Amino acid sequence: MSEKLQKVLARAGVGSRREMETMISAGRVSVDGKVAYLGDRVEPQQVIRVDGHVVKTISEDAQICRVLAYHKPEGEICSRHDPEGRPTVFDRLPKLQGSRWIAIGRLDINTSGLLLFTTDGELANRLMHPKFEVEREYAVRVFGEVTDAIIQKLRTGVMLEDGQANFKKIKVLPGEGLNRWFHVMLTEGRNREVRRMWESQGTVVNRLIRVRYGDLHLPKHIPAGGYAECSLDEVNYLRELVKLPAETQSLIKAEDRSERRRRIAGMRRAVRKHQIAEKTPGRTTETKAKPKPKAKEEKPAKRPAAKPVNKKPSRAGRG
Repeated sequence: MSEKLQKVLARAGVGSRREMETMISAGRVSVDGKVAYLGDRVEPQQVIRVDGHVVKTISEDAQICRVLAYHKPEGEICSRHDPEGRPTVFDRLPKLQGSRWIAIGRLDINTSGLLLFTTDGELANRLMHPKFEVEREYAVRVFGEVTDAIIQKLRTGVMLEDGQANFKKIKVLPGEGLNRWFHVMLTEGRNREVRRMWESQGTVVNRLIRVRYGDLHLPKHIPAGGYAECSLDEVNYLRELVKLPAETQSLIKAEDRSERRRRIAGMRRAVRKHQIAEKTPGRTTETKAKPKPKAKEEKPAKRPAAKPVNKKPSRAGRG
C-alpha cells in the first residue's frame, strides 16, 4: 500500500512532516534514483534517498507506538535546537534508532509539568487537534484580586488576539491574599493561552504547571527533568481517545519494586548532574581525567645548629 513520501520520511525519524515537505520541494529527496516531488506516494520496496543517503524506512504496521511522560522543568524550550544555546526538552530523552520523539503540544519556557512525547506522528497530530477536545489541566498561581465576576467571565469566554477563549472548568484552591492557586482546564493548546486569559483580567500568572493531559497525570515520583515510558494500557487509552487502532506491543520491561527504586534513583542522579553542568560555566557532563599530583621537591637537609663555644676567662697579668 502506497503512502505519502513526507509521511514515510517523518516516521523514519528524518524530521517532521513540514520539514520533509520543505526538503522535497528543494529537490533533496529522490525515489529509485529520480528526484521526488511534493505529493508523491511511495511503496515499501522503493529506495528513498535524502541528500544522497539511503533512508531506512519502516512500515506503519511494523512501528511500535511508544509514549513518554516527561516532567518539564522551567527554563527548557520545546524545540530540537536553539540558536541561543538554551536547554531543550529533547536533551535528556532516551536515544532512538529508526524513529524519533515527537512532542505532543508545547509548554513555554516558564511553564513546567507534564509533556508527552510519542514515536507516532499521527497520534501526536490527532491529540493536538482541537476537534478531539482532549483535556489539559493546569495548576496556576495568580497574583492580583480575583473576584467571582472575573471567574465567571473566564468560564463564559474572553476575547484574545486570536479569537475567543474560555476555561471549561475553574477550581479555586484554599488560600487568602493576592497570590492564589487555581486549577483550570482547557480542551485546546493555543500559544500561552492560560497566561493571556488571566492577563486579560488585569492579573499576572507567576507560576504555571501542567498536571494532566487527558486522564494521564503528572507522575509524582518523576523529578523535574525526568521521564517515564507509558504502559501499553496508557498508550491504548490515548489511541482510543483519538480513534486510532490499539497497539499490541510494548517495549517496557517488567520490573520489581527494587528495580524501580534503582531506576528512579539513577534518574535523579542524572538530572542533578545535568543541572550542575548547565549552571557551571565551561563545564560539560563528560568525565575529565584528574591531573596527576606534582612530585614533591626535595628540600636540602638542614645543617645541625653549631654548638656555642664557651670561652675561658682571660689570664692576663698572671706569673
